[in-house]
Amino acid sequence: MYCLLNPSFLAYFSFLFMYHFPILHIAYSYSFLYLMSCAKSHSYNIEQYEAERDLRSDRGRGVDDEPLETDTLKLTDNSETDSFRSCFLSWFFLWHLIWLSVMQLRHYFFIGTLNPMLNRLANQDPDIVSEYTNAFAFTQFCGVLCAPWNGLLMDRHKRKPLDPGVSEREADLHSSVLSLLLTSLQCLLFSICASIPILPLQYVTFILQVLNRSFLYGGNAAFISIAFPARHFGKLYGLVMSLSAVVSLLQYPCFALNKVLGGDPFYVNIILTVLTLLAFIHPVYVFLHCREMETSMY
Repeated sequence: MYCLLNPSFLAYFSFLFMYHFPILHIAYSYSFLYLMSCAKSHSYNIEQYEAERDLRSDRGRGVDDEPLETDTLKLTDNSETDSFRSCFLSWFFLWHLIWLSVMQLRHYFFIGTLNPMLNRLANQDPDIVSEYTNAFAFTQFCGVLCAPWNGLLMDRHKRKPLDPGVSEREADLHSSVLSLLLTSLQCLLFSICASIPILPLQYVTFILQVLNRSFLYGGNAAFISIAFPARHFGKLYGLVMSLSAVVSLLQYPCFALNKVLGGDPFYVNIILTVLTLLAFIHPVYVFLHCREMETSMY
């Protein structure tokens, strides 16, 4: 028994049965590399391996110099000839600027008059005002949870293949119509709820406000990246934010008018609600543009 367990005997026994191993060559070609990989495994047969090796050798000798399909797509996507001036003077940029500026002005006026409005509706009760102020602050934190929803809405078409003859940019532009329309509708409902002087209704106003704000600024950057060349994104984004900030200075005349009306923001809210209807022009224009592109294909 000790002899059977002796290491030298085990080594000799293994040597005797080496005829089970390949003698002349292994199962794969000599150039095949046996490596350990932690990535996802790929199954190859010998025909696939030989075909890929021949293709690599032909490319090395310069036989296959034709560009790959991915290279062609990159060249097509990068052939953007629109100048910054043409983008700035386009109807897309104008209506998008109005879309952003009107809703941003509505948000600024609501936040600026929130505390006086709560004091007015709560009959100057500090406990009730504190309760609603805390609720508003909590809903602002929930904006982090609302932000991805707009992205999921705009990327819903990427789960299915593109229609024949439709580019990815055209599909993205068509998908942005619903996002723009829903953002405008959210702002209209938020403005209507803010105009109604009912205190418990302001909980709904807070939810609509933070939801609309998340859709507004996320959709702003997404639409600029879709509708305009990528090389102009930084300039156009900075320009639209700067111009919308200039438009938001109209909140100070609104504050002055609200003071003249005795601190009651009802009439100013009605004016801003009517002004919010201008935001619906943008999604309608983009929809008509997409439909015109579809009809021109046939």
